[in-house]
Amino acid sequence: MDLEFFEPAEAAALMRCSEGWLRDGAASGRFPHACWGKGKIVFTSDHITEIARLSEVLPGADPAADSREGNNANTRLIGTRARNRMAS
Repeated sequence: MDLEFFEPAEAAALMRCSEGWLRDGAASGRFPHACWGKGKIVFTSDHITEIARLSEVLPGADPAADSREGNNANTRLIGTRARNRMAS
């Protein structure tokens, strides 16, 4: 079996990102992960590959345009002013 398992700190060191960013992404459902026991988060080598793919920014892509158009289903609105801005 070629599958490896990494704790969040190990995965973050491997990916050269913060452990908090990985944990937040897993907790919010943006990143694939596994949970052992009472919610211990672990990442497989396949999960890390997928997170890298999800985080990739391709040339010519304008991610800000999608959020301005309201096409992004993951847009998080905070407060009534933001909600009113998006409604108009």
